[in-house]
Amino acid sequence: MRALGIDGAWVMEPRVFHDSRGSFHEWFRAPELHEAAGYGLGLAQANCSVSARGTLRGVHFADVPPGQAKYVTCVRGAVVDVVVDIRTGSPTYRAWEAVELDDRDHRAVHLAEGLGHAFMALTDDATVVYLCSRGYAPTREHGIHPLDPDLAIDWPAGLTPVLSEKDATAPTLAEAEAAGLLPSYAACVQWYEGLRAGPRGDETGASPLIPASR
Repeated sequence: MRALGIDGAWVMEPRVFHDSRGSFHEWFRAPELHEAAGYGLGLAQANCSVSARGTLRGVHFADVPPGQAKYVTCVRGAVVDVVVDIRTGSPTYRAWEAVELDDRDHRAVHLAEGLGHAFMALTDDATVVYLCSRGYAPTREHGIHPLDPDLAIDWPAGLTPVLSEKDATAPTLAEAEAAGLLPSYAACVQWYEGLRAGPRGDETGASPLIPASR
């Protein structure tokens, strides 16, 4: 687990074993994640998305507490995966960091609760799978326009972004901040510390569970 420049974000770079049959690698290891973050990933949901080349998904985030931590990898094709610090008051507020995820190097990205997440497909049938610490809860889910010029995310050149209607009509970061939608860095840090101190924040990968809103 290698820390990225945004607090709460890491990239996992596995050792991949190749032979005449194909390859094998471990794309998630709870002890390594616990060592890096200080608490485990309480698995509540696993998602899989398949995207055509140019598809741009995000920037998505959830209210904190409880937020939604994600552990993301690409099992077919390639994507540019982006972590965005949308936590008001954070030393790196508005910063973003990109990691290419593909089916060759098999990197994975972990982002803590409160961070924004987006990715763009570089190939057709790009297949992204991700583990989530909380299940989908529409009342807690929000988005920021991924082409917001104030964020100025450097998406790959030569690709026409294909957005869902929801993402295309999402507010800018400034609009989301003005509307009070963004999590604060102070609230996120308090949440992280609570998870580290919690009775189930151990190396098994578990973390305290909160019932999802219906």
